[in-house]
Parts: sequence; C-alpha cells; structure tokens
Amino acid sequence: MRAGEFRGGMPASVAVLGSTGSVGRQTLEVAAHHRLRVDLLTAHRNTNLIEEQARAFSPRYVVLTDEEAARDLKTRLADTSVKVLAGDAGSAEAIAASDAEVFVNSVLGEAGLMPTLRVIETGRRLALANKESLVVAGEIVMRRAKETGCELIPVDSEHSAIFQCLHGGDQREVKRILLTASGGPFYGYTRERLAHVTAADTLAHPTWKMGAKITVDSATLMNKGFEVIEAAHLFGVPAERITVLVHPESIIHSAVEYIDNTVLAELSKPDMRACVQYALTYPARVAGLTEPLDLFAQGRLTFGEPDDEAFPLLSLAKKAYRAGGGMPAVLNAANEVAVAAFLDGKIPFLGISDTVSEVYASFGRETKAETLDEILALDREARVRAQKLLTKA
Repeated sequence: MRAGEFRGGMPASVAVLGSTGSVGRQTLEVAAHHRLRVDLLTAHRNTNLIEEQARAFSPRYVVLTDEEAARDLKTRLADTSVKVLAGDAGSAEAIAASDAEVFVNSVLGEAGLMPTLRVIETGRRLALANKESLVVAGEIVMRRAKETGCELIPVDSEHSAIFQCLHGGDQREVKRILLTASGGPFYGYTRERLAHVTAADTLAHPTWKMGAKITVDSATLMNKGFEVIEAAHLFGVPAERITVLVHPESIIHSAVEYIDNTVLAELSKPDMRACVQYALTYPARVAGLTEPLDLFAQGRLTFGEPDDEAFPLLSLAKKAYRAGGGMPAVLNAANEVAVAAFLDGKIPFLGISDTVSEVYASFGRETKAETLDEILALDREARVRAQKLLTKA
C-alpha cells in the first residue's frame, strides 16, 4: 500500500503499538469486534499477555522492547508463524515492514516518541494515544507529519472530541477550546488534605479505567497540563485560548467555542473504544461497542474551575509550553521519575508536584532545543536531576 492511500472507512489491517496497556487492549477489543486483521503488536515485557494476544490475532510481527522477554516470547511462539523481534531496532524494523493501514500508538510515556516518528515516516495514518510525543517534541512531530503526508488522528477522548467539533467551522473562526477534565479523585481537596492521600486513593479514578501512570497524572492534573500542550500542537491554537473546564461526569469530552459565541461539544459515555474506533474509521462512522448516551438517566451536568494552588502542575505545563524549546521535555521527564517514585511508595502524593517543580526550576532560564537530539539530551538530564533530588529526600 502506498503512503497516504487509506482514506477512511474500516481499515483492512492495523498495528497496535503498546498492545498490553489499557488503550492497547481496548484497541484490540475494537479490532476483534470488527474482525480487523492485526499485522503488528508491540509491548515492553508482558510476555504472558502478548502471547495471548499473538495467538488470538496471529499478527505477522510482535515486538518486545525488553530483549530477554523477547527471547522468551520467541520460544513460546515457536509453533506459530509470528516473527518475534526485540528492542528498539526490532520496533523500527517491524514498523517499516508492516502493511498496516492505521497504526495506533498507545505506548506509555516518552518511550512512545520514536515509534511515533517512525510511523510518520511511513506516511500511513497514525492514531495517536501517546500524548508525550507531542509534549516532548510537538513541533518536530507536527512538521514531519505534514512533510510526509501522515494523517495524525488523536485518540485521547478530549482531543478526539475537539477534532470532531472543529468540523463545525473554519479554523479561523475558532475563539477558544474548552478542554474538559474530570478533576480526578481529589477534585475539591486542599493541599492540606492532599498531604494524607495514599496511592490506593490516587488510583481510584471516579470515571475512567486507565493505567497507573496516567491515573496518577489525572489526579495531579499533570495529565491535563500535557493535554493543553497536545491540543496546542494538534490544532494550532495557542495555550492562552485553551480553557480547562472541570466536568466530573465526563460526558462532555471537550468543546469548541466559535467567534459567534456558538459552542459545539461532543457528548458520549466515557469509553475509549469510541475514540479508538473513530480514529480508525474517520471520516466514516460505524456501529461500535460503546453504550448509547441516555441524557434522561444522566440528569445534570456540572462544571467548575481547576484549583491551581492545590494542583500546580497544570499551570507549570502551560508555563513550559510558553517557554518552548526543551522545557516541555524537562517537565515530562521529571514527572515520569516522580510518579514512579510515588507508585513505589518512596514519596507522598504532594512529593510529585514538589519534585517536578524543583527540577523544572533548576534549569533556570528557558532551555533552547531545536533538534531531537537536543531535546532527548535535556530529557536525560532532567531524569538525572530528579533521581538525585529523590535520593537526597
């Protein structure tokens, strides 16, 4: 298939990068429901689950970035025709060789950046669920996608909603984007109260079922800060025209306000499978797995403002976007280290924002970075500084 040939409807084949994560698993539910051929699966090291997936979908390629796990998986799948590849080189080889019409990138964290760039080089459609690709290197990603003709369709529920609402007018007519946030499990908490929350409290998201990392990010509002950066890159709207609106029911997934003060919103039950399916089939719509929205049963919808004092990472993300260069990468790297420390029980909940803020401030003035190598160098340095800070603590 030639690059850019797919024009929507149900794709003949898909690739799922990060297939053992939450979004990856839901993507495979969609693929199974529509009997799509899955050509490629990738994961880090969850050999038990990816073996099950490989046997269920019979892809041509499976990649584990952990080389020891890949050797184990190769032995397990020796009775099949699946080609098992390992490491970063294996990922690059499989993406280049895959005949998938749509690649879904649901790899967690900064590790998803290189797969994003490799898919872009194929010119195929990229259904992007890895927000860090745009947080860390948004200008590079969007520029290269334009150059190669790669159609980049967002999978995040909020950005999928915005993408759909933008079809209601011209880009020049957009007044602002209303980016909704559930508020996480601690909406309304003060910093004093947040000092006593546990990891179990944090992982009990009231609306969405997600992986641990993104659930913690939702609780700190770091995830929403990343989504502001993501939306700015995806839709060409400056961060100053993106308003975060806390909406605990998570029925309105985001909205676009136009210059005539008309607001177009996308409403649906909170279910990532709908976002995945739309990214696969756009501009067509097909019947899917999600429940219909019953507004009578839903009752009222409520809205509020985020608390920047209790949850400072949202404001810090906006600051990083305005600073540009490598500062969003610094923010993301420090956050990944801090969240891992929190989940390991090494720091309290407030230690996440304290660590990220201190690492960010340690870089002083705006850090310039234009090339991918420069951005990744800052990413590595931020991780080193975060680890040193946590070691002292």
